[in-house]
Amino acid sequence: MEFVTCGSWRGNLGQGLAERELACLVAVAAGHTDKEIAQRDGLSPRSIKGRIEAAMHKLGVYRRPALVAEAMRRGLISPMIITLCAVLVGHSVASGDEFTRVRRSGERRIETRVATRRGDCAQAVA
Repeated sequence: MEFVTCGSWRGNLGQGLAERELACLVAVAAGHTDKEIAQRDGLSPRSIKGRIEAAMHKLGVYRRPALVAEAMRRGLISPMIITLCAVLVGHSVASGDEFTRVRRSGERRIETRVATRRGDCAQAVA
């Protein structure tokens, strides 16, 4: 399966959107404007708007936040952090390493707290 990436977002090709529509959708999810996407791709902002509208029509939504949410729900796009977490979890399961710290039987958590009396607080304010 092929991917389209933009910033910290990844889009999956072959799931209903054309490559250019998916590239624009991923850029919108990354927070880019039509003008920024157009400058990156060497196109006009109007053509970018058309691609985004085509993606909206295919997914049955009519607002950009809803477009990103629907694409995430269908698995078309995902933040790269989710992919990174999946890789780390898969690595830890496969190799047997643990990422969490395990406390030994005699070890205690030590907390330091600052305790003040109400009278001390009142004097500090005055």
